[in-house]
Amino acid sequence: MQKISVIFITQAAVIAAMYVVLTFLANAMGLASGEIQIRLSEMLCILPAFTPAAIPGLFLGCLLSNLLTGCTVIDIIFGSLATLLAAVLSYQLRNHKYPLLVTFPPVVANMIVVPFILKFSYGVPLPIPVMMATVGIGEVISCVVLGSVLYFALDKRRSIFSHNFK
Repeated sequence: MQKISVIFITQAAVIAAMYVVLTFLANAMGLASGEIQIRLSEMLCILPAFTPAAIPGLFLGCLLSNLLTGCTVIDIIFGSLATLLAAVLSYQLRNHKYPLLVTFPPVVANMIVVPFILKFSYGVPLPIPVMMATVGIGEVISCVVLGSVLYFALDKRRSIFSHNFK
């Protein structure tokens, strides 16, 4: 059994903390919940391209954010699992010749999962396909646009993530 390094745990913890802080910031600005969600924290979903520590970091960050912002149990569980699935899939795409493909799993996962959470956990009356579009728009802004900016800023400093995680 391989030991988890202190660097791995530290990176995961920092990513989780950044996710929570950015979610609180977006929440304070009224952007983090509802039919159109622009969670600033979702830009961090590109981090699996740089470190596998982002997988537990994003999951824990989402879980804590949902717990601390008063989400329903269904949202806490399934929203966090959608983030975990997206992080794993993004990590699998990290070496693709089109590096920004790492932004697509979070968009797709949230477009599929979040509308059902909104409908069945919060009683949002909009049709599921409409919410898929509105959630998708918010995710494209957060993950693709803001995430791409973050990706290119970090890609220039890729060596800071270059620890031998397996």
